[in-house]
Amino acid sequence: MILLMPNDEFTEIKFFADKVHAHHWPFDTPKWGDMVEKQVNQYLNNKEKKQIVIKNTTIQIDNYTFTAIKKIGLTIPLFKKQSTLIFEGYFDKFAAHVHITIKSEDYLEIFTKLTHWRSKYFPDSILNA
Repeated sequence: MILLMPNDEFTEIKFFADKVHAHHWPFDTPKWGDMVEKQVNQYLNNKEKKQIVIKNTTIQIDNYTFTAIKKIGLTIPLFKKQSTLIFEGYFDKFAAHVHITIKSEDYLEIFTKLTHWRSKYFPDSILNA
């Protein structure tokens, strides 16, 4: 779902992810402690669908809010009906690299909305050839 304001700009993108995988990255940032690693594995890196809410420059994955987002990648793998959002960001004070996989029937529509969002808020994530 994408919500539009009167000037045709979206206020948020909402969808359910089929898979989320987060890990510590980049290596030159403070390491996650065992408790953080355990919580991320238990609440993010499990097989349950996750509610994703994207508002401007933040990404909410269930109860985790990611800020300072950068290096946003969007892909549609060959021979699969899915799309993937990949980014670096911070939750609390912890740096992370996150993969979000969308396998729903409207994966192309979500991909298009994410492309527009990335172009608007993170133009540095797009290489100019």
